[in-house]
Amino acid sequence: MPMPGNEIRHEDGAFFIDEGGRRIAELHYRLAQSTATIYHTWVDPALRGGGEARRLVDAAAQWARAGNLKLSPACSYVRALFARSRDFDDVRA
Repeated sequence: MPMPGNEIRHEDGAFFIDEGGRRIAELHYRLAQSTATIYHTWVDPALRGGGEARRLVDAAAQWARAGNLKLSPACSYVRALFARSRDFDDVRA
């Protein structure tokens, strides 16, 4: 469960979550034309399995939908998530 105040932020090609001034999860992408290639996700080892990475991908998907963009999964986590979930079919490149 996300802790209160751990909102997802988005800037400079990344979605991320900070806690107490320390980054605890991040997703990085490169935007080319109308496709954002997600090339890296990371979650603090103490928080892995808690849904933070999925929250970041969900935020990226919402951003893509709002901007009429597509997401290309280059990182292994996002490739696996896209393969097992139909939630992202509308934004998958």
